[in-house]
Amino acid sequence: MLKSNSKAASVSFKGVTKIYGTDVRAVDNVSLDIAAGTLVTLLGPSGCGKTTTLRMIAGLEMTSAGTVHIGDTDVTMLPATDRDVSMVFQSYALFPHMSVLENVSYGLKFSGFGKTETKERALAGLELVGLTGYGNRLPSELSGGQQQRVAVARALVLEPQVLLFDEPLSNLDAKLRRKVREEIREIQQKLGLTVVYVTHDQEEALAVSDRIIVMNNAVIAQDGTPRELYEEPASRFVADFIGEANILKCQIKTVKDDVAKVVLGDYKIKLPSRGLKPGHTFLAVRPNRVHISADVNTVGISGEIIRQTYVGNHLELTIKTAFGEIFATSSNVDSKYEIGAEVRVSFSDKGPVLLHE
Repeated sequence: MLKSNSKAASVSFKGVTKIYGTDVRAVDNVSLDIAAGTLVTLLGPSGCGKTTTLRMIAGLEMTSAGTVHIGDTDVTMLPATDRDVSMVFQSYALFPHMSVLENVSYGLKFSGFGKTETKERALAGLELVGLTGYGNRLPSELSGGQQQRVAVARALVLEPQVLLFDEPLSNLDAKLRRKVREEIREIQQKLGLTVVYVTHDQEEALAVSDRIIVMNNAVIAQDGTPRELYEEPASRFVADFIGEANILKCQIKTVKDDVAKVVLGDYKIKLPSRGLKPGHTFLAVRPNRVHISADVNTVGISGEIIRQTYVGNHLELTIKTAFGEIFATSSNVDSKYEIGAEVRVSFSDKGPVLLHE
């Protein structure tokens, strides 16, 4: 059986830049620290620099400036073959002519293990990913989810210092994606692995990560826990990219003791100032933190229901207001809001956050 990985190492970038050609900056002066034994996700839209960052950890791309450390070792100039990392690719990259057991054993043959130990470790890897008894099958005889698990087992048996995942679930359907991501997280925690995980799927990142590093335009937009990023986004980009958010223009009237008095028309609320000063700015509020009242005399923003959708376990509502359209969800599926009805919109005490640009 594979045991907890005592080799798991930290990853550190110091001022790393990657330039393609003469002026295309794929990664621009990025510094980050990933603690040993944690799962950290690089999240962002296409072209933000997340995959290039992952490939520089792997040694598949070399830095244009800055340094990369794995544990206490400066690996900046080391090729991929001299770095103790394993990578699980989006395409799985299984050898079609080899059996499942041969695929999982492949890397072990070049790592100094004897024939008996190689087989034992490969079988332990298959057991860990729930594929005991599948060793003699060919990849073509497996489902997509099973092929992905073979790719994970092949990487795990090498017990690398760092395990890298590049969009590992993008080829799977939604239900299977949820199952496999849970399995990856369970294995990571069980073995104490250092995992760097790249995805553009926000829900996937929130589900598996100890920390998420959100990237945009080749730099880090925000770094924090899933809860911090969801509940306390630092900018309009992060608020809009991680989950759904209503981003509304507002005005800070006063700030005292880090508490801001904020107004949206006649609606007045108090929020943590987050270092902002009086003046015009934006706030973000999640759809499930929006309250709708049919009583137009209650405190809130005046609005009109323009769309209502029943999606089983909740209602989705769009309200037209002077501050733009506000999207809200309600768990009270028995409520019926007429299109065109006047309502008042207010926010939960905990939920709205002021945003930096």
